[in-house]
Amino acid sequence: MLRRFYNAIIALAERPHAAWWLFGIAFAEASFFPVPPDALMIPMALAQPKKSLRFALVATVGSVLGGALGYYIGYALFDELAQPLINFYHYHAAFAAFQAKFAQYGVWIVLIKGLTPIPYKIVTIAAGAADFSFPAFMAASVVTRGARFFLEAALLRRFGEPARLFIEERLGLVTGLVAAGIVGGFLILRFA
Repeated sequence: MLRRFYNAIIALAERPHAAWWLFGIAFAEASFFPVPPDALMIPMALAQPKKSLRFALVATVGSVLGGALGYYIGYALFDELAQPLINFYHYHAAFAAFQAKFAQYGVWIVLIKGLTPIPYKIVTIAAGAADFSFPAFMAASVVTRGARFFLEAALLRRFGEPARLFIEERLGLVTGLVAAGIVGGFLILRFA
């Protein structure tokens, strides 16, 4: 089953409209969707390593624009939209901690959290709810999301074929490590 899913993602990654899917997932993940864009960008870069930097740009633009929506949700629609999202994902304590930290650390939170497996939507919504400077938020988002996606793309471009062979030979191990990273990010967010 895992092999079929991997093959389906690789097939999707090779399609002409895959970049639009990547943009949509990156946009949605930064404001409300739980799946990170890396889940599609990495297979896309493995399928077409020469286009990996283009895919990083697509993911960055989608994530930054989605971050603006997340900021708006936190700023203007907190009670109507953000609070139900926080309730749904059980992020009450994490959200309160982020609000307090924004007042103290501001742009550093966006820069650091944007690189980690912690869901970026929490950062974007919290920034809006904390009334953090929107221009500073957008600038930090461009830097941190760009750094994350372009670093991944550069590594995949450089080590694309060996990485693809490694992943295909050890699909269960790689999937387990990625899942552990995502779960670890949620646990850090929940208990930090």
